Amino acid sequence: MPSVVGLLEQHELAARRRVDELREEADRVQAELAAEQEWREWAIARRRVDTVLAPDGADTAEAEATADPQNADAPPTARDAAKPKTQVPVWRQGLAWSVLSADYQRILTALADRGRLGQGALTCQEMAAAFGMDVVPARVGALRSKAKRLVARGWLAEPAPGRFTLAAGVSGPGGGS
Repeated sequence: MPSVVGLLEQHELAARRRVDELREEADRVQAELAAEQEWREWAIARRRVDTVLAPDGADTAEAEATADPQNADAPPTARDAAKPKTQVPVWRQGLAWSVLSADYQRILTALADRGRLGQGALTCQEMAAAFGMDVVPARVGALRSKAKRLVARGWLAEPAPGRFTLAAGVSGPGGGS
């Protein structure tokens, strides 16, 4: 028959092993939490770079939602609500390009020049290169967003996916006629 002291030692040893296992598990979980914190910091950095590279704030809400899924349904902050948005009016005959911000005017000017030279449609990558920008996804994406907005408002046409021209009736920078 085992002694009481021997039984206590067995239980103590089993408890000690369990504590050691739990400490190892806790260390592993702590390492995972550190990795999650690093992920959050990178997500924040990417959102900030997206904001800097998209000067009119285009698609930053989408970028923020995809960067941190936990914040996807979060209500807009006061900073977001106060952020001015560039307005792109629907094109109509006689509407001057001056109603658009400089970024949009630059896109229209590049396409008008290209049309005058008979060179046809322009991609966003070609626009970025023509504007002296780094041809990186963030810059090209910001230009694509602007070009798509101009298409939706009737300033540009997209005869083939990703290729843009001035819409019919839109002409030189002096006006919309």
